[in-house]
Amino acid sequence: MTVTDARTRPDAAGTDARRWSRPGWIAVAVWAAGIAAVFAAGWYLRRAGLETEDLLPPLHARARDRPLTWRLAPAAAAAAVLVAALPWAAARLRWWTLMPLAWAGAALWTVALAVGDGWDALARPLNAPTEYPAGLAQVRPDPLEWLRTFTERLGGYTTHVRGHPPLPTLALWALEKAGLPGTGWAAAFVIASGTSAVVAIAVTLRCAAGERAARASVPFLVLAPLALWIATAMDAFFLAVGAWGTALTAVAARRDRRPVPAVAAAAAGGLLLGGLPYLSYGLLPLFAVPLAVLLVMRPRLRVPAGIGAGLAVVPAAFTLLGFWWPDGVRATLDTYLISRGSAQRSYAYFLFGDLAVLGLLTGPAVAHALPRAAGTLWRAARTRTLPPAAVVAVTAGAALVGVAVLDLSGVTKGEVERIWVPFAAWLVAAAAVRGASPRGWLAAQAATALTVQALVLSAW
Repeated sequence: MTVTDARTRPDAAGTDARRWSRPGWIAVAVWAAGIAAVFAAGWYLRRAGLETEDLLPPLHARARDRPLTWRLAPAAAAAAVLVAALPWAAARLRWWTLMPLAWAGAALWTVALAVGDGWDALARPLNAPTEYPAGLAQVRPDPLEWLRTFTERLGGYTTHVRGHPPLPTLALWALEKAGLPGTGWAAAFVIASGTSAVVAIAVTLRCAAGERAARASVPFLVLAPLALWIATAMDAFFLAVGAWGTALTAVAARRDRRPVPAVAAAAAGGLLLGGLPYLSYGLLPLFAVPLAVLLVMRPRLRVPAGIGAGLAVVPAAFTLLGFWWPDGVRATLDTYLISRGSAQRSYAYFLFGDLAVLGLLTGPAVAHALPRAAGTLWRAARTRTLPPAAVVAVTAGAALVGVAVLDLSGVTKGEVERIWVPFAAWLVAAAAVRGASPRGWLAAQAATALTVQALVLSAW
């Protein structure tokens, strides 16, 4: 297949938008009905005593006693400004002016949503006794000994430490050693890194699909409903690592890159991507996204070679320091099965419930865009060409494949409002293939996040 850049062959946006209008609205109706049905089924199961792990299934959250009203005013004001300004900024600003502005906008939106529960809400999730910071006391005396004995002592660690490989805890320990201790700094780190993924995804799409497609995605990436769980679940940091690893892969794969910078970028991208399985065991399917980027861009052989070299660094380092990844998987699974917690959740219910939560994270604009994205991929397969919209759809489809693997396997049953974050951000970019004026859909995205924040009190 050949990639057609939007700058040389503009997309017939108006015609395609009209063609896919009815399927798009049907998809939105299915999105809304599916979410409502899953929450209704969760309410029934909980009332019948069949689903007791979560107070508001399929979310690991509870309904607020009183909906937030005026306390959401800062978030509503931020949304109004961003809905008005982002399409203009994405269309007119220089690229390297747009990128920091997009990062700042994503951070503003994330923080504005969170502070509806007060400024202390930014760090409150990380203060829980089940979270990573609560496990740092066991790391401080001797991090190398902690790593060597991580698997055999797993049962004595906090919930999130024993549910993940060692790297997230070590990242927070390194932050503390750098002179930034406490959950306040940890929250700032999570939010700053998680919101930077907006830039990383835009850079990836610019390299793979052209600047026009990347610019179209920026407003939706900034105002994504998944911002609700960027503050402050560590999975936002996982999103950043995967997104920047993929962005560096895409930068390296550009054929106009000279050999040495291309290999350096490829190795750096591989280094970050090699860390994903050591952040969360469930991130292996996320490799579908950088793989899709490589298949689309078809770089010279030196690029995959550089990526391969970078990929080996983190696994080699952890193995040499005493942590054997397969043993970690086995030990975590054992503690999971005997915990009488998440393992007791219904597979059948969460098979559909987890997809409904994905819909909440991505919003109605993505639902409306999916039929057109699927149609674009179908035409691309028939004509053996890849217009920019098809490239965006390929990356979104790769993320969706990763979600499907985790969902169908039963590896994830509940709590996916945070687990899906590294995958969902790539799906949000698919909203850019709609081809019509974005402000109404941006407002719908913001309204989705505001409604969830008003009604739901999340653990993260």
